[in-house]
Amino acid sequence: MIRASLAISLVLLILISGCSWFSKDFEEKPAEQLIKEGLEAFEDGEYKTAIKHLEQLKDWYPFSKYAILAQLKIADAYYRLEEYPDAIFAYQEFEQLHPRNEAIPYVVYQIGRCYFDQVDTVDRDQSSALQALETFKRLIRQHPDSAYARRARLHIAACQHSLAGHDLYVALFYYKSKHYKAALERLKKVVTRYPDTGVHFKALQYWAKCEALARSAEQTEKEEPPLEKHKK
Repeated sequence: MIRASLAISLVLLILISGCSWFSKDFEEKPAEQLIKEGLEAFEDGEYKTAIKHLEQLKDWYPFSKYAILAQLKIADAYYRLEEYPDAIFAYQEFEQLHPRNEAIPYVVYQIGRCYFDQVDTVDRDQSSALQALETFKRLIRQHPDSAYARRARLHIAACQHSLAGHDLYVALFYYKSKHYKAALERLKKVVTRYPDTGVHFKALQYWAKCEALARSAEQTEKEEPPLEKHKK
């Protein structure tokens, strides 16, 4: 009986100590302190620490006057960490929750930057370039007079150059593989969609070559005797 009582006492002591430790480590702080600590950590480049403080502010004080700023800085912190999917999610959430906020042009621009900063070389998938282009165009369409719209125009040119370069890369692959019709489709896309990127000059040269070679191949096919075609 004595041993049982002693064991129960020890368990209670551990639980009490544990609760005390837990409450100290997760002590609820005032919103003013959390925003101060979060912004200081952000300015010092300690972005993960900043996110921790700012997320606590969001959770504990969702109606605080600092909550909107916390949401925005969380997105910025993820962007600085180059954790682009999390940053995009946070910016998009901000835009959905606060569509009339004065920071929206900046938020849309940052969504575009998240995609833009992931653009790879022309021989790789260009979905990031395409998403960046669409986002920057949306920014210009919705907020044409914003300073961020002017920045977006510069990035649009870079996105179009990357997309045109990719299409030209694919077209030249088809050209070297003697798939001239497929090459022509890509070359036409470069010339019609991206006429001011500088890439279209080379596309026009290969367009002429492909048309000539495609006609020559068709003519050869027509002139071949039926037996030769059968052997092939």
